[in-house]
Amino acid sequence: MHTDEAVNGYITGELLAGEKYHYDPQDRHGPVLYLFAKPVALLCGARNFADLTEAELRLTPVIVGSGMILLFGAAVEMFGFIPCLVAALLFAFAPLPVYYSRYFIHETLFVAATFGLIVAGWRTLKTNSIRLAVLTGICAALMLASKETAVIHFFALGGAALAGWLATSRKYFPAAKIVATSFAVFIAATILLFTWGGQNWAALGDLVHAASRFTARAAGEGHEKPFGYYFEVLDPLFIFFLVAAAGIFAAVCDAVGGTRKSSLALVVYTVLTFLIYSAIPYKTPWLALNLWLPLVLLCGLGVEALWRLTTNDTGRWIIAVAFGALVISTGQQTMVFVFDKPIDDKNPYAYAHTTEDILRLPPRLEELAKRNNLASPRIAVVGADAWPLPWYLRKFSNVGFWQTNQATGPADFFITTTDVPDKLGEQLKPFRPEYFGVRLNVLFVLWEPQTLEGQHAP
Repeated sequence: MHTDEAVNGYITGELLAGEKYHYDPQDRHGPVLYLFAKPVALLCGARNFADLTEAELRLTPVIVGSGMILLFGAAVEMFGFIPCLVAALLFAFAPLPVYYSRYFIHETLFVAATFGLIVAGWRTLKTNSIRLAVLTGICAALMLASKETAVIHFFALGGAALAGWLATSRKYFPAAKIVATSFAVFIAATILLFTWGGQNWAALGDLVHAASRFTARAAGEGHEKPFGYYFEVLDPLFIFFLVAAAGIFAAVCDAVGGTRKSSLALVVYTVLTFLIYSAIPYKTPWLALNLWLPLVLLCGLGVEALWRLTTNDTGRWIIAVAFGALVISTGQQTMVFVFDKPIDDKNPYAYAHTTEDILRLPPRLEELAKRNNLASPRIAVVGADAWPLPWYLRKFSNVGFWQTNQATGPADFFITTTDVPDKLGEQLKPFRPEYFGVRLNVLFVLWEPQTLEGQHAP
């Protein structure tokens, strides 16, 4: 489990145990992931943190990511059949969306809510339907309650809507009741989600203060990447970008010709999100999932444009075979990065991921406890950042976590980072170290009493 997955798993475990959700703007995101994960975990039989498994938690993004593919069918009227079919295939088979649809983090749910807002918002503007206006407001609230970066997308979608409105010679404007309904539902749903159904009203104040926290975090905080980072993550060979360029050209031509204004809005949305995400120093590979959605839709428009320009059957067969080969090649990359080497240090999606070596720690503790007849061993974990240890020690009932400047008291076992032992001094003299990798070039140290192995301290 990645550190972020372990944190999210711990919060889900608290909710299963009957705790109330408390929004933490310092280093967490909104409640939507846990809102969906809790019932899924309950259906799987989990009742507390110790009961949870990796599969039970990751099932939530799997379900949402799989269901999101069906949304491309709902977008056919907006973008066309071929573009949505192409986009759906690329979303179903490409390594980036498949990898993070098996990751217990917020991103897949956030992107699904974003796509839902795009489709529902467009249909609302087209039909002036109150029912769809309600759905639009709910999708917007789900976005914000998934991740605070929703404000970036609200801005980009606003720019796209403005471009579409200008392209229609400003002949159309949504009814006031439609706008008011969507906004009212958005506010109400946001309040209900962040306060966890009215149980924690302080969350609203925390949400206001979250803006300054995430503005500071955008500076990088150790995750600084160059402007072109997402281009390398999304498409290092620039094949998809070339096809998307054809889609951009087709969208502009359609807009000039007075057809499919939604395609022009998609171009504006794509450009704005790419520029904003690329300009922000803080970058991680899962954030690229937000850019993959508009990119594959533009690829779909590009394939459709080539299909329309090719009037003979031979040429269309070539296009179909070439795209099929691209999907197969993409699927092969998915097999490597998602299934064969999911945490390899050369995998572009395995970002600061936990190494397999940490899996040795729980059985080793069980072995040592059994050898010394310790039914409930006292385990003291000392370190500035102990994650993902709370996840891997969840089966042990007597575990405490301390910062490096805190006194732990006696314990049967100590687990520390490599920079802590000198600070514990005399307390660790009767213990000997055993090392476990947690991330690339990062170790945890298990301190076990030497007498447990029949040896004595020197």
